[in-house]
Amino acid sequence: MSKILVIAEHDGKKLNASTARAVSCALAIGGEIDVAVFAADTAAVAGSAAKLKGVKCALRIERAENAHSLASVLAPQIAKLAKDYSHVLAPSTTFGKDVLPRAAALLGVQQVSDVMKVVDATTFERPMYAGNAIVTVQVPASPYILATVRTASWQPCGEGGNAEIVSASTDAAIPTHTRFVELKAEKNDRPDLQSAPRVVSGGRGVGSKENFAVIYKFADKLCAAVGASRAAVDAGFVPNDLQVGQTGKIIAPDLYVAVGISGAIQHLTGIKDARTIVAINKDPDAPIFQVADIGLVGDLFQILPELEKELDKL
Repeated sequence: MSKILVIAEHDGKKLNASTARAVSCALAIGGEIDVAVFAADTAAVAGSAAKLKGVKCALRIERAENAHSLASVLAPQIAKLAKDYSHVLAPSTTFGKDVLPRAAALLGVQQVSDVMKVVDATTFERPMYAGNAIVTVQVPASPYILATVRTASWQPCGEGGNAEIVSASTDAAIPTHTRFVELKAEKNDRPDLQSAPRVVSGGRGVGSKENFAVIYKFADKLCAAVGASRAAVDAGFVPNDLQVGQTGKIIAPDLYVAVGISGAIQHLTGIKDARTIVAINKDPDAPIFQVADIGLVGDLFQILPELEKELDKL
């Protein structure tokens, strides 16, 4: 029977929703599932991890060095823990893509990236060529399998669990060549882009950084997260942490509203798993309309205010 370790992503206080999606992948593999929480103080996050459906044990790995999620610090500890498991999974987010390859290198095994479907315990499907092809990969079961989970392809496992919470430790040597200096992040009260059920994104068609205010305003009406195309990011309209697409964030919201976005293949790769796609563009031949469930052709600066008025009536 498989024994699976899921590496929790968190900010030190709250468990990131991507962890619940990685647990869903673990459930598809089948077997005992543990969630490892690395932090200086793991109490709050481990408590949340223990509530995830299907989790047998939440491991608290507390060290002062784990106060910040540095890949160079976590990877040696993950490599030590991996020897007790058949599989080690992490979400295919910036965090997971940073830390798990390092752990795989330390263990001398190849990592499977962006698992979107489990065929069996050693066989998985993953996208390639910007999502235009799906490849089935089979990996050796021994000694262990390390994989990142394409979170857009999995629904959260949900809560309702009552896992045991256990303190754990490793004798891993922590490298000193990397140190935490500071974290700079945009203050944002909006939903997290990668886990929000609704997302409104703006593209080059919005025109300017100042004009992007209409995107934020419309997103607020929907209680939605805000995203952007690479063209909008490159033009300086918004910071790059809002970029959606192959080289940005891969998302799968229930509702995705693309405003002034033409629909380059790199952008479509990031939203292909969205449940409903609404496109607003003045160009009726824009590629985005080929994948949109609902298309509105017209001036976004006229359409968005009209939609806001209709929302106010609800």
